[in-house]
Amino acid sequence: MNLHIRLAVPGDVPLLRALIEVSVRGLQAGDYSAAQLENALRTVYGVDTQLISDGTYFAAETAEPGEAKFPPVRQVVGCGGWSRRKTLFGGDQFAGREDSLLDPATDAAKIRAFFVHPEWARRGIGGMILQACENAAREAGFRRLEMGATLTGVPFYRAKGYVELEPVEAPLGGGLTLPIVRMGKDIKR
Repeated sequence: MNLHIRLAVPGDVPLLRALIEVSVRGLQAGDYSAAQLENALRTVYGVDTQLISDGTYFAAETAEPGEAKFPPVRQVVGCGGWSRRKTLFGGDQFAGREDSLLDPATDAAKIRAFFVHPEWARRGIGGMILQACENAAREAGFRRLEMGATLTGVPFYRAKGYVELEPVEAPLGGGLTLPIVRMGKDIKR
């Protein structure tokens, strides 16, 4: 099985939506209630097409060999990105977006929207995408990174050198919130 990391394109949006739903329901159920997850899928989690347009969102794709007369079967099994915009988290449907540009000299680039298919979890896919994001943000002149990590993601990001900065409650509506953790990391040029 071949795996490669590539920039996501607009045609990936339906695949990314499906991946996000299966990832959230399959990997975050131990940290959040079913009501939190379903509301988060409606109001916070989702594809951020601005990241795709900006060329800062990656897809991890597998390619299983096809039969002799057929091309390989491709599957998107992970995604994640970084942003030069102020929005800390949330897909297109999230009401709290701030799409103004950050200043690389003073602001932290945002690590955003990481999801891995549960059947592909803990195989290094998130780490490969994170490394691609860190490298790209560094090349764009950023010296710091931050994110709004889910409770499920905190141990992964901690292992990658990120530190907890503060707890955050993402509003979900209906009196529910989604506890996340703002995390950060300095990167060297």
